Amino acid sequence: MRLLATLGSLRAVITVLVAITAAQMGLVAFGNITDFGTNAAFVQHVFAMDTTFNSPDTMWRSITHPGLSTTAYLVVIGWEVLITVVLVAALVVWLRSHADARRAELARRLASLGWLLEVLLFGGGFIVIGGEWFMMWQSEKWNGLQAALQNLIIAAVGLILVHLPSRDSEAAT
Repeated sequence: MRLLATLGSLRAVITVLVAITAAQMGLVAFGNITDFGTNAAFVQHVFAMDTTFNSPDTMWRSITHPGLSTTAYLVVIGWEVLITVVLVAALVVWLRSHADARRAELARRLASLGWLLEVLLFGGGFIVIGGEWFMMWQSEKWNGLQAALQNLIIAAVGLILVHLPSRDSEAAT
């Protein structure tokens, strides 16, 4: 029963979700670094709005300067690395916080920060700026809204879980 109480606790659920999210974001950043050109082209096409409906009422928003799209892509990669580092730190603290309320609170804050950074990137950056400002939703080829939504949902679920009140002494505090 003790094993079930531990593995079935809110603390265990949050720890696993932190680990999965950290690994996924680490792989996303790694892929963007090692296959730089693929997603650099993605960002360039989204900024250029060259596969949207080309409405004269929205095309003024397009940015075709390659230096600006490359800079934006580098910022995205840096942001992904930051999310990964924060979530790995949260995972380490979660794993070391057994029966230590101060460490558990630090772990909770780190996890919350990591997931908040993820919400800002995928919700704010990809869905709001890419999807709406640059009209990415209009593109059949360069539309990353589904992937952005997946990441936003994972981070939102993590934020909800990490801020739930603990119902037992083994859960996240």
